[in-house]
Amino acid sequence: MDLDFEKMNGLIPAIIQDHRTNKVLMLGFMNQEAYQKSIETGKVTFFSRTKKRLWTKGEESGNYLSIVSVKADCDKDTLLIKAIPTGPVCHTGTDTCWGEENKEDIMFLKELQDFIDKRHEEMPQGSYTTSLFESGINKMAQKVGEEAVETVIEACNGTDERLIYEGADLIYHMIVLLTSKGYRIEDLARELKERHNITWKKH
Repeated sequence: MDLDFEKMNGLIPAIIQDHRTNKVLMLGFMNQEAYQKSIETGKVTFFSRTKKRLWTKGEESGNYLSIVSVKADCDKDTLLIKAIPTGPVCHTGTDTCWGEENKEDIMFLKELQDFIDKRHEEMPQGSYTTSLFESGINKMAQKVGEEAVETVIEACNGTDERLIYEGADLIYHMIVLLTSKGYRIEDLARELKERHNITWKKH
């Protein structure tokens, strides 16, 4: 990649963006050596203007930035680097250097899956999720069907608020059913991702 390091006396700004959430994580500067090391190692490396040396993000904390893609802007003097962070990005402990939370609501589905997995493993008494697991596969599947019908009813004759409410119930009970069969919500995501490929053919 042909970059213009001369415009800012040997440095170019590098904007770091989370590959998964598209949140801007931080801004740093690279000289040519830092850029080359970043490309070679796959981990974001800056030139520290205070330490006057190369600095790989995470070399002390372990919170590396693993590079997914690197793009230059139209003037070839600014980089946009999409990366996957390992832990908080800012030295203050926040997800980004602007104090923002680097998490989207869609990611809560994974947290919910982890929670349901734990319920399945521990089976605490008094838990609704435990009672679903104890009811057996037929009852769990029936519950998914009931929630699906209620979602359809709200979509056709109900309110948007109730549609979201019943849709959330449907997803929750679907995750419980998947868990009982040894699967996770990520397995559905993987299937949908495969279907999005132009080479996918219906079974």
